[in-house]
Amino acid sequence: MNTHESVRSRILVLLIVMSLLVPMGCKKREADQAKDDQAMTSEAERPKVALIMKSLANEFFKTMEEGARAHHKQHADDYGLIVVGIKDEQDVAKQIDYVELMMAQRVDAIVIAPADSKALVPVCKRAMDAGIIVVNIDNKFDDAVLAEKGVQIPFVGPDNRKGARLAGEYLAAKLKPGDNVAIIEGIPNAFNGIQRKLGFEEAMKTGGMNIVSSQSGYWEMARAEPIVSALVTEHADLKAVLCANDNMALGAVSAIKTAGKTEDILVVGFDNISAVQRLLKESRILCTVDQHGDKLAIYGIEYALEMLAGQGTPSDKETPVDLITAETLS
Repeated sequence: MNTHESVRSRILVLLIVMSLLVPMGCKKREADQAKDDQAMTSEAERPKVALIMKSLANEFFKTMEEGARAHHKQHADDYGLIVVGIKDEQDVAKQIDYVELMMAQRVDAIVIAPADSKALVPVCKRAMDAGIIVVNIDNKFDDAVLAEKGVQIPFVGPDNRKGARLAGEYLAAKLKPGDNVAIIEGIPNAFNGIQRKLGFEEAMKTGGMNIVSSQSGYWEMARAEPIVSALVTEHADLKAVLCANDNMALGAVSAIKTAGKTEDILVVGFDNISAVQRLLKESRILCTVDQHGDKLAIYGIEYALEMLAGQGTPSDKETPVDLITAETLS
């Protein structure tokens, strides 16, 4: 075979090989494209749920976020999850922005723990008008504002008044009628804060305690600490401080320790965060209330998914509250 024939033979072999490889490459690309298309279709078909929380600086809401993400990990094929939270308990404007952002992102459902029971209603109504399912958790929307706006938004969450009353009754059993106590409230426009204050008041009045002061600590340790410090100075015979959340209870404990009255003044909290569990075991906090923050968002997400599937109608659902003491932790 001469040189030219050899070259022609090699070219022919190469063309045959290429003719075999090209369909295989095309088929692989077609298969990959089909796989990508299927994944995109699956992603598009999954409902998107947005969880909008209050301050992630509060351990309670970090626990809520962790619970929601763990649930989503187990059910990733069933729904997509977006989680956002504000930096400050009072940043209502930012929460409103988040609702509007979720509308722009065309989510299917919003599960929201509103920073304000009244101010978030109008923007949530706009979301519902846009076809988005809205479920209210943690802090209930104001009934009068809901009625005024002509909207029904289901609340999935605990009876805060009942939970606070449980803690107040446990405290009352440790006190004597006539003992002086103080209440550190949540944000004034927060329904859950209002309900906890009412529960504390009911238990104290039933037990015959004297409420010498009731002031807002705005859910924050740093705000509650100076208030309690002033109360300890003003009322030398103060016997207990009832705090509407555990963050403020931590502030109360710090103020009482600074005043050297740890053995004289009892502290009650609400939320059962891990920092308080340690203080319960050390007898520096008498009791707290567990509203199961790790499950609260899950309850809301599952209800939203039920409604998206046409299996639920908007109605409130009460979730558990439990009294937590040193004995229950042991």
